[in-house]
Amino acid sequence: MALNVNSLLESPIIDLDSIDSTNNYAMRLIDADTAQPGMTVVAGRQTHGKGQRGRQWEDSPNQSLLMSIIIVPNHSIDEQFIFNASISLAIADALQALYENWHIRIKWPNDIIINDKKAGGLLIENIIRGNEWSYSIVGLGLNILQTEFPTELPNATSLKIASGKDFNIKEIRDAIRRNIIAYTTENKDSNSILEQYNEYLFKRGNEQLFYDATGEWNAVIECAKKDGTLKVRQSDGTISHYTHGVVTWKW
Repeated sequence: MALNVNSLLESPIIDLDSIDSTNNYAMRLIDADTAQPGMTVVAGRQTHGKGQRGRQWEDSPNQSLLMSIIIVPNHSIDEQFIFNASISLAIADALQALYENWHIRIKWPNDIIINDKKAGGLLIENIIRGNEWSYSIVGLGLNILQTEFPTELPNATSLKIASGKDFNIKEIRDAIRRNIIAYTTENKDSNSILEQYNEYLFKRGNEQLFYDATGEWNAVIECAKKDGTLKVRQSDGTISHYTHGVVTWKW
């Protein structure tokens, strides 16, 4: 039976003052068989927030949206990037509706960019049992009320810095949660999702600096592909496809 958006929105929201990681908490619920689709974990502070590729997500207590949503994907296992793209779109659309003067973009694969600086990031962890994609934990860290960042994070921003306005974290939580649940539940065409994602793609059509263990170089960003790779054009005109984590973006 297809999951209904309205019923998923009625799933519990677990609101915590502090936790090691909202993704870890959600994973423990799944392991204990007490999770349900749409269930959401929110924290005012994370002591061991998780970022991409084992990095730690740093946050200021009660100034960020720190949230993990338990989703039962309606995509096949080979469409994991399309699922990820739909979540990025859900967040980007919610933020653009919140403040129309923002320039919202998605940095491949799923960082949230406002006015050319990083405002948030996603960590999506999938639970696959056999050939069945059982659950996905959608973890989001979004800077809301910060007015300054450490000097080692020159490319970070918050909603307040980008607008000069104060925002209600709970209201933003509800708007983004609603969008994520809707965008991952309704049957949307995969090609349409990818097309919309690429419309938001940060620095599309522009030259960008990348690096790996062998050195660094510039390439022009063309688009993201259905398999999650980034299509780029090298200086000699050849086309390459980058895999996240093998080739790294350099700010």
